Amino acid sequence: MSKTSVPPITRTHDNVFWFDGAQQGRLLIQRCADCATLRHPPGPACPACRSFEWDTMESSRRGTLHSFTVIHHPQDPAFTYPLAVGLIDLAEGTRLVADIEGVEPGDLQLGMELEVVFGAHAHDETLPRLRPVPAAATPSEPDGITA
Repeated sequence: MSKTSVPPITRTHDNVFWFDGAQQGRLLIQRCADCATLRHPPGPACPACRSFEWDTMESSRRGTLHSFTVIHHPQDPAFTYPLAVGLIDLAEGTRLVADIEGVEPGDLQLGMELEVVFGAHAHDETLPRLRPVPAAATPSEPDGITA
């Protein structure tokens, strides 16, 4: 990959589980240990009860497209353009923002079913990507990391 201007990911006590899960092809969601409220992006305290106790649950990696945008400029060698970026409503009730692959931007439709897969990104990171759910398909294996 050519030189990128994408900054390296900053891992903290509150988000390291999420990036480690992505490296393993697992989408983990932070859950309050006191009231079970799910939250993403990860944070130190529950927005519902303000508890600092939390654990994680593994997502089904399925959801529906809530919103998207298509980026043309400025271009960075870490991405392919036009770059579709989507916000999906995960089946568990949280949302996730990620690049969309496997569909032309003009074919994106709000409400379409998407699944989360994982792929290589800048700085040797592995991050989630979204792609349409193939007809009559089952979710990809949790370790299904794409190149």
